Amino acid sequence: MLEVLLVEDCEADVVLVREAMSSLDLPLRLHHVNDGHDALAFLRREEIFAMCPRPDAVMLDANTPRRTGVEVLTEIRSDPALRDLRVVVFSSSSVPRDAAASLAAGADRYVTKPLEFDPFVRAVQDVLRAWVEAGPTRAQER
Repeated sequence: MLEVLLVEDCEADVVLVREAMSSLDLPLRLHHVNDGHDALAFLRREEIFAMCPRPDAVMLDANTPRRTGVEVLTEIRSDPALRDLRVVVFSSSSVPRDAAASLAAGADRYVTKPLEFDPFVRAVQDVLRAWVEAGPTRAQER
């Protein structure tokens, strides 16, 4: 089972990601937090997230409240226990410097969120399929 953490403050996008996952026949379980602060607490299993499973991969909105995507990525990549996590940044921004900043901070991939339903679902499904097909990360193998 691949544990996926979705960091997203837009409820409509959360619904779309859930829809994309539900139509796949893949071993996935989605967890969701609304902001960057809670994302780091979830990943480190702190506070109310102490009993949550450690995610294998993160779908990170670039513009989350309390901590931006770049700030979350910087923390993930500097933490030895988290640095091997797969992280894809999903953003409404198609500005090249935004993508470059996320990639420089350690994102494995930067995806501009499509505005229409079917392309959005396909983009999410492509990422999820790639994660499942790639197999475990070094962190998962420990």
